[in-house]
Amino acid sequence: MEPSSYAAEKKGKGGIRRVINAFGYSIDGIAAAYRYEAAFRQVLWLNVLLVCAAFFGVSETSLRLPLVIASFVSVIVELVNTAIEAAVDHTSTDRHELAKRAKDAGSAAQLVAMLMLAAVWLSTLFG
Repeated sequence: MEPSSYAAEKKGKGGIRRVINAFGYSIDGIAAAYRYEAAFRQVLWLNVLLVCAAFFGVSETSLRLPLVIASFVSVIVELVNTAIEAAVDHTSTDRHELAKRAKDAGSAAQLVAMLMLAAVWLSTLFG
């Protein structure tokens, strides 16, 4: 990276300062996804409810842990999907086959994560 580039300026710090900056950028990313993406808000609140249900409705830790992990995976995948969509839209909002493939793949990843979430819950409740 060029020393004068924006990215180098942001990443140029070392040690604990870099860790603190990275944490701040992560919080900024969650806040932006929450503010601008209805799908992220929906997935987040669904999973907040499911995690609460796991802690209050499931007594065994060995059953609760997969439920919580599946919820986190779903939120993580939605954040990645949001990032893909933002990057594609930043590049161009014109219709393009590669842009469609990228956005569809992000959406498919979230579908698979939600199917996993449903499977884990169903196997816990009825297994």
